[in-house]
Amino acid sequence: MVDLVNALIVLLNYIFIPALSYGSQLALGALGVSFIYAILRFANFSHGDLMSFGAMMTILFTWVLQSYGISLGFLPTAILALPLAIFATILFCLVTDKFVFRHYRTKKSTPVVLAMISIGVMFVIQAIVRIIIGPDDRQFFDGQKFIMKAKQFKEITGLSEGLAIKSTQVITIFVTIILVSLLFWFLQRTRTGKSMRAFSDNEDLALLSGINPDKVVFITWLIVGALATVAGTLYGLDKSFKPFTYLGLVLPIFASAIVGGIGNPIGAVVGGYVIAFSEIMVTYAYKKFFIYLLPQSLEPSGLVQLLSTDYKFAVSFSILVIVLLIRPSGIFKGRTF
Repeated sequence: MVDLVNALIVLLNYIFIPALSYGSQLALGALGVSFIYAILRFANFSHGDLMSFGAMMTILFTWVLQSYGISLGFLPTAILALPLAIFATILFCLVTDKFVFRHYRTKKSTPVVLAMISIGVMFVIQAIVRIIIGPDDRQFFDGQKFIMKAKQFKEITGLSEGLAIKSTQVITIFVTIILVSLLFWFLQRTRTGKSMRAFSDNEDLALLSGINPDKVVFITWLIVGALATVAGTLYGLDKSFKPFTYLGLVLPIFASAIVGGIGNPIGAVVGGYVIAFSEIMVTYAYKKFFIYLLPQSLEPSGLVQLLSTDYKFAVSFSILVIVLLIRPSGIFKGRTF
């Protein structure tokens, strides 16, 4: 019985809690992609680097606050800097839309053209981030690292396997629950949210109903900028901030949005967790787990790993291809390309 509990602790430590945290980050990223696709009708490939920009702004404001001796004690100072970073990122989104995307919307450009333009915007954002903060790895977490340490857990329970819970993981999950709840309340209960849903379902009918398209686009960028900043900051706090890594997040984020049903907010959230759990479960080495469960004579000598962690994104890509072949509209039937 004790070995079974130890085996479950292993799964919690290395699969369930990390996947829940990573899935929350992907869910927030996928929500941003889904909003752009549902309202503005194009795939925004610059979203990963928009997350990088938002995280960079959080780091810059964190440094400013720290220089004045301002902190949140056991919580990261980045939380205090987040509202300022969200404002800066939203401003950047609105400026980008005004001088880039609006021109092509006015010309009634096809979604493919807009998607290509977003790739150009992606390279511009990459250049801005590298010029301002550089390409190096940045650690900006300054609070209490662990809520529960493995050694502390062992002393309390007497088990041989310790449970470690990082504060960034708890913050990520908690913030995601609050943001997603507020977002769904906004879409379902407010007049503006209902207008956005109507605009997404049928643009022509929405315009005939008197819905202001400029206001819908404005609110969309507000939401997307806020989501990108929070997702980028949470990812940077949980791992570390390195601009190049955010480019790599584009694949799992789009996979999350498409698997769940692109353009569908619920699908984006569910898709984020599907991709996160799939990536971590497929690339985790289960040797220790089976050592606790199996008799000594049957203990595995190898890692018992389906794929190396180097192929983590291959899992996202495989799931994406399978979904596009079998059910292009996704789990919750979003818009298809």
